[in-house]
This record gives sequence, C-alpha cells and structure tokens, in this order.
Amino acid sequence: MSRWPVRALTAAVFALAGLIFVTSANTAKGTDIRTDSSLLKLSDLIQQRSEHNAELDESTASVRADIDALAQRDDGSTRAQDAKLAALERAAGTKKLTGAALGVTLNDAPPDATANPGYPEPQPNDLVIHQQDLQAVVNALWEGGARGIQVMDQRLISTSAVRCVGNTLILQGRVYSPPYKVTAVGDQDKLRQALNDSPAIQNYQLYVKAYGLGWKVDEYDRTTLPGYSGTIDLHYAQPVE
Repeated sequence: MSRWPVRALTAAVFALAGLIFVTSANTAKGTDIRTDSSLLKLSDLIQQRSEHNAELDESTASVRADIDALAQRDDGSTRAQDAKLAALERAAGTKKLTGAALGVTLNDAPPDATANPGYPEPQPNDLVIHQQDLQAVVNALWEGGARGIQVMDQRLISTSAVRCVGNTLILQGRVYSPPYKVTAVGDQDKLRQALNDSPAIQNYQLYVKAYGLGWKVDEYDRTTLPGYSGTIDLHYAQPVE
C-alpha cells in the first residue's frame, strides 16, 4: 500500500476527530452538560410567571370588587333576584365562605426515608406526592359534602384542575411546592368519613405507613375561604379550517 492513501486516511481521521471536539465544545460551551444552565433558566422563568400570575389575580380581584360595588348601587333588581344572585355566587365559589372546616396536609417523605419493617425498599416515585393523591383528597371532600374547597391559598371552582408536574403543583397558573394543604368548609364528621372511605386515600395511607409520606388532618371550628379571584373566561380548542 502506498504512503499517499495512508497519509490521506490519517488526515481524514484527524479531521473527523477535530470536528467531534469542536461540536462537543459548542454543545457544552465550557459548562457541565448535566447541570445545563438552561434548565435553571426555565425554572426561574416558571417561578417568575407564577409570581406574575399571582399579581394579576390580586388586580383582577380588586377590579371585580369595584364592579360589584358599582353594580349594587342601583341595578333595578328585586330582593328575590339579589338573593338568587348571591346564592349562585356562593355556589360558583366567587364569594368568601365561612364555617367549620377540615384541613388536610400532604407532604413528601423525608430525604433520608427508608422502608419500615415488612415493606420493600422505596423507589423515587414512592417518596413524593403525586397528582392522584391531591385529586383523591379533593374528590373525597366534595363527596363528603364540602360547601367549598381551597387548595393552598386558592379557592377551587368548577373549572379548576389540580395538576402536578414533577414534584410541583400547578394550580390556576401558579406553582406550589409541598407540603400541600387542602381546606374544606362543611360538616366535619362527614368530611372525615369521606376521607376514610376513599379507596385512593386508603392506598395512600399504605405509603404513609411504609415510607413516611406526610398526612395530617386538622379541624377548625371556624375558618374563611377566599372567593375565587382569577379569570372565569373559558378557553377551548377550535377546529382549524
């Protein structure tokens, strides 16, 4: 074999190696790829949007209060109509609600959690609160006759959706981290019984015993849930023509 093909092949190998090094450098840009700053920027952006949404909620609530005050000056309605409207507002969750309540707090297991005797070693998903856990509590409280429910600092309405992404809760445009607290106004005995009767919560209790997930139920003689202050506009998909 002549030297020329060997030299050409060697040059091609070095050229390919150089290309790989340049590509790798451009990808990493001198940083650890496992701790890419873009992920941190995304987390910061989510937090900023959550705070901005909270400010918008406060602004919306203020404007709605002004509108309600103006509407009540002289809207030409009868007392019966006003009473019917007030009842609808309470049912919709847009007005404050006061009464006896039950509070449920859920939390992730401790960072150093291990299995209690008789249980298998936990997987990562066994040690954190999931969407179905929060949803199970909310569903049970509604089933128990709750007159109103608040998750963290927000009142739930008919269009509210309890969603978890990773180990964070996204509720009505705002982001929360555990521990998660759910508060329901209603008959305390019926609410507690509904929690005890829920198969989903009974399953959650197994993880509480096995790995130390947080579960706490408190009773309040009198508490006030805030009225829902966010937008009530419906957003829905439309067919593309």
